[in-house]
Amino acid sequence: MFQQVKTKKVYEEIVGQIKALIVDGRLQPGDKLASERDLSEQLGVSRASVREALSALEMSGIIEIRSGEGSFVRQVSFAGLMAPLSFCLRVESKEMVHFLEVRRMLEAEAAALAALRAGEAEQEEIRRSLEMMRAEIVAGGFGDDGDTAFHAAVAKAAQNPILDQLMGVITELMSNTFRSVRQKMFLAPGVADSIYASHVDIYRAIVCRDPQAARLGMRKHLFLLEQASQQTAEVPGQANNA
Repeated sequence: MFQQVKTKKVYEEIVGQIKALIVDGRLQPGDKLASERDLSEQLGVSRASVREALSALEMSGIIEIRSGEGSFVRQVSFAGLMAPLSFCLRVESKEMVHFLEVRRMLEAEAAALAALRAGEAEQEEIRRSLEMMRAEIVAGGFGDDGDTAFHAAVAKAAQNPILDQLMGVITELMSNTFRSVRQKMFLAPGVADSIYASHVDIYRAIVCRDPQAARLGMRKHLFLLEQASQQTAEVPGQANNA
């Protein structure tokens, strides 16, 4: 039932203390940290442990080590945190359904906020993405670029920069990882038109400033995608069992 208690590594304790100083505001972006020797003396640890801690902080993007100058606290931005998040999601990705669940939760609320906050410029951007999608489908394509532009425009119209950044990570991951599944899905008769129509319903709800309809429309749209993608994913397995 119980696991053996392990002592925290020295460098982890140093990392924790430096992070706490930054969170408390006692270390500000641009501030220079004490030298390795001074830190080792103040903390009562070896210089090797300090060096390991600084290296870990640099890899996390919290500090910048400049050769011949020292270590400096970096200006941490939300955008800068998205890159490691995106990498972690790619590494941990096992099943499409997990991303579809997260996407459903985020995008449904993004659509509702867009219905409340979108101005004429944001509404026009969403409309243009629909035109792009339709043109791609009519030309025999899958509407990938228009679809990506649509969801990006809706997230932007929500006017929440954090939500916009998160949606950017999820959308990019979905587009890159599951492009082949999407293409197979669109080969089924009527799927492209149905998915396009669901985008139009969301757009109309946003223009009509109906957050509930926009929320439900996005959920319906993503549920349609989930059903189609699951059916597509089942085909290879069925073929193997035949």
